[in-house]
Amino acid sequence: EGDTWREAAIRNPAKELLPVLVYEVHVYTGAKLGAETDSNIYINLFGTRGDAGKRKLHRSNNNSLKFQRGQMDIFHIKAVSLGDLEKVLISHDGAGPGSGWFLDKIVIKYKEGKETQEVVFPCNRWLDEYQDDGKTERELTAKSNDAKSLMLLFCLAQQWRVQVKTDGDSPEPRECKRTLVIYGSKGRSDEFLLSPQTPGYTCFLPRATDEFIVETGDLGDIYKIRVSCDDVPGFEGWHLKSFHLEELHTKQELNFDCSCWLSLNREDKELVKEFPAVNDHQKALPVYKYLVSVHIGDRWGAETFANVSIALYGKRGDTGVRKLHTSLAKGRKFQRNKVDSFLVEAVSLGHLQKVVIEHDGEGYGAGMYLKMVTVKESQTSDKEWVFPLWNWLDSHLGLCETVCEIGTVGRRLTSRPKLPDINMKSSGLWIMDITGSDLSNEEDPVCLSFIFYGKLSHKELPLEVTGNATQIKDELAEIGSICKVQVTGPHRELKQPWHLDSLCMKHTGTKEEMYLAFDCWFKPHEDRCVELPALYADQEPLPVVEYAIHLHTGDLKKADATGEAYLCIQGEKSDSGKRWLNSRNSLITFARGQVDVFRIKAVYLGKLNQVLVGFKSLKKDEWFLEKIVVKEVLYPFSAHVFVHNDWINKRSKKDFVEVAIPLKETSETSPLTKSFAAKSRGRWQTWVHCTPVPEDVPDLQVVVFGRKGKSPAQKVQNLNDNPFLLTVGDIGDITKVSFLLSGPYTGRGIKLYKLQLKDLDTKQELGFHSEVQCLFGEDGSETVTELAAVRPDEPPLREVLYSISVHTGTLPASGTDGDVFITVFGEQGDSCKRRLRHSSFERGQVCVSETRAVDLGPLSQVLVEHHNVGYGAGWYLEQVVIHESGKTDDQYVFLCQQWLDSGVGDAQMERTLK
Repeated sequence: EGDTWREAAIRNPAKELLPVLVYEVHVYTGAKLGAETDSNIYINLFGTRGDAGKRKLHRSNNNSLKFQRGQMDIFHIKAVSLGDLEKVLISHDGAGPGSGWFLDKIVIKYKEGKETQEVVFPCNRWLDEYQDDGKTERELTAKSNDAKSLMLLFCLAQQWRVQVKTDGDSPEPRECKRTLVIYGSKGRSDEFLLSPQTPGYTCFLPRATDEFIVETGDLGDIYKIRVSCDDVPGFEGWHLKSFHLEELHTKQELNFDCSCWLSLNREDKELVKEFPAVNDHQKALPVYKYLVSVHIGDRWGAETFANVSIALYGKRGDTGVRKLHTSLAKGRKFQRNKVDSFLVEAVSLGHLQKVVIEHDGEGYGAGMYLKMVTVKESQTSDKEWVFPLWNWLDSHLGLCETVCEIGTVGRRLTSRPKLPDINMKSSGLWIMDITGSDLSNEEDPVCLSFIFYGKLSHKELPLEVTGNATQIKDELAEIGSICKVQVTGPHRELKQPWHLDSLCMKHTGTKEEMYLAFDCWFKPHEDRCVELPALYADQEPLPVVEYAIHLHTGDLKKADATGEAYLCIQGEKSDSGKRWLNSRNSLITFARGQVDVFRIKAVYLGKLNQVLVGFKSLKKDEWFLEKIVVKEVLYPFSAHVFVHNDWINKRSKKDFVEVAIPLKETSETSPLTKSFAAKSRGRWQTWVHCTPVPEDVPDLQVVVFGRKGKSPAQKVQNLNDNPFLLTVGDIGDITKVSFLLSGPYTGRGIKLYKLQLKDLDTKQELGFHSEVQCLFGEDGSETVTELAAVRPDEPPLREVLYSISVHTGTLPASGTDGDVFITVFGEQGDSCKRRLRHSSFERGQVCVSETRAVDLGPLSQVLVEHHNVGYGAGWYLEQVVIHESGKTDDQYVFLCQQWLDSGVGDAQMERTLK
């Protein structure tokens, strides 16, 4: 659960020991616009025996992302029995963007004795500093079970009779989970399982009408339903004819004309369908086939073979989680630097707000580097919504998550407008429409600055917003092509919070247009600076990067200071603008020897070159600034050091003293990878999947190589993708795996589909290259096959083709007809014992063989041996020369000049050559 709190009952001889119970906490986030939150949520349960303590709700048991609009999340809290529950105290810490939260209710279920208890704590209010009464903590009391309360609950609940018609050509039904979700203006229902009410009854037979009863809360006006099926083996599909809903209290009726297949074998290849409500009072919403494009980045290991799913969210609900089955692009899905497009059919969502994308971590190389997601309302639409990420979806890299919520930065044209006259480009105006929330008093406008950054310069346009829509016009000709837009403010005391929705820009000359979705609050007593990249059809939008700024105050006498301070980070692409380090109407203190850390978000600035620091002290304090370290919090994990080592404000008569600090050095750090808390004991669960192996194949053995050594050879216990245990010991980080045959083999190679290892202690997973890979070569002539381990944070060791030249001596009877074997050793392990492909090694002859192995690094020695079999088996070896095939400038020579003969000299049959 991620909980860091444990309770134990104290044993008292005079009383019965109280049990430790598991309280199942169901948290219902409301369906209002903006109801979701990114804050940390805390809860305390109170009963007749005391309370459970303030617990953080860490991980939802039923959802990847917690506290989303219209969602119910389940958490488990272990506590010594509290007796009868009376109240809960729920709160949040206000962290993260969009910290406000609308809580519908909390339901707590627990079992003490034989009976299961269920207690409801209604809320139906905001926990938001700027909404309702401004409280972010609420005490909720248990709902009474008196007749009045039950009547109110009965009135709010809705009970629906659901009739489902199956078409006549639908196949005989198989056991398959079929679900229904109902959407209304006040929220959505839970996901209902459409299962038979009577045991043994079969639903969804051809031409049948099946009836179900479902209960929901007050959903308001129903506008769509979503129906889905599970993909189970042998499922041929379901030909759905229609849905009919009747509310049993109000007798309201809704019809949904479906007439479609839910099947992966039909043209649409969809197992999820949405249908708009059809009635006399409102026009049915349109159904779109959204074109969802997934852009994989150009990074090592960016591709994935995992199953990827996505959910789209708009002002009018969501699509639910959809698996991305069939790409419109040719070739394998989700490969490095590739764009795959998928059709997602759904009832119109209105303006899109965010996407949630995830993968299941299955398959080789599950992690992926996602550049962005773009969404069009149809394949022919000329506009698309942009959701940039520029990060990893990987359990051990980057965000260290396989699911991510990405908010939109706006909407752009899909292609540049065609201009009839090229001279029109230099003329025209930008018409900019700014939309936001209403102001209760137009006499108190919101004073903001819109700063437009171009390739040549930037321009600031002050603006007084007096309503929910404002328009400004400007040529912006002198700044060049727009790179980003920054909004700062408020510049005057704000009486109430104001929400900036969007900025829509259209150029009268070039016909270019872009829609930037700022979606941010400007609040009283708080300075805000937000920026978004410009969105052009033929350019990838720059990512919004979080920069961590570490200010090091010197450890000198009187080095600390109190005052107002700002900084501006300058890079090759742009600058961050002036960012204040102190809050409005308050001062900041930089203490002697202290490091203060600030975080800002800015459109990617490129290579950093300078930081401007401004400082002002009313008490004329002098501040000794040692250095500033700026770190990009996520990829590419670099730290930029700006050294000052001097005083600021010393003997200055200026109000504000500004100093420019140039870049001293940049250090690249290793990628942000998840550290493993548990220590590995070298026990790896192993999956090997091959083609069927003939009975005459000798046992397969495996050797695992690491940075500190290698494991003994162990038998491969299963080749059919069933897990078995490998014990490798303390060999360090695994670098490669070698497959060996325990005896001679004359058949063809064995096709390998999959090799995967998982550490039973740390849960680390490793994949291995296995595409078009045959164990022991396609003709079965090799004795060893090696596979390099693939890690998410670094390329695997490369495969090398080694050329091995064996020089037989010129002494009488130097040659041999025996089988010759060689093991090559390097800094990165050894090649295992290899048989050289030659039938005989004649006197004075140079026999050249080639062998593939994972890169051994600089070579150090070889072990040469032969079988003492056959007439004249003894062998005089002159030397062995090894180099990478195709490269003769770097050769390793191993001198021998000795016999390998049981009857000559020291009678040795093997030699180790340095």
